[in-house]
Amino acid sequence: MEIIETMVRFFQTGGAFMYPILLVFAVGLAIAVERYIKLVVVRGANRKVWDEVHPMLEEGDFDNARELIADDTSTIARLLNMGLARQGSVRRRDDIEIAMEESMMEIIPQLEKRTPYVALFSNISTLLGLLGTIMGLIEAFTAVANANPAEKADLLSASISVAMNTTAFGLMAGIPLLIFHALLTAKTGEIVDSLEMVSVKTLNIISEFAKRQAALAAK
Repeated sequence: MEIIETMVRFFQTGGAFMYPILLVFAVGLAIAVERYIKLVVVRGANRKVWDEVHPMLEEGDFDNARELIADDTSTIARLLNMGLARQGSVRRRDDIEIAMEESMMEIIPQLEKRTPYVALFSNISTLLGLLGTIMGLIEAFTAVANANPAEKADLLSASISVAMNTTAFGLMAGIPLLIFHALLTAKTGEIVDSLEMVSVKTLNIISEFAKRQAALAAK
């Protein structure tokens, strides 16, 4: 209870800039949580689809693989759909690879969607804290200039202490958002890397299957 009272008192003595910092932090945190949940769901769905499709691809059962992922909306299903659609109509590896790269170009921006705003709000909250401190110091020195000389030292120290609250709060908001941004960026990178791995594995499987079919036809 005492901690809560201290936090409330700290917020109240920080001045008007505490409210926009709190708003920026709340928006940034909401985006970070939404993006984290989204990436966790995407990663889980991708893993599930790949575990089901991979054995079919290894066996050369491309028709059933296409049927399995035809109506799936996961990112890995969309990637494989593009590749397997080309596999059924063309034999050139380059054509299949280009189709999957095109799909990756659509998927990556969706994975990175809104993540840069988390870093932006982190910077904004920090800068708002500094701006609040500067404005507070200006007000403090203006008030001290007209104060009784005997009270100037006490008044100045108290005013500076209040003004520094906004910098502290700006950093308290900015640092967690920056950590969230790094976490989201890393998790997005992991998903992109896994999709690239799946793309390469699928291309290799299709190429090996085509070679086996050509060898059988030549006999």
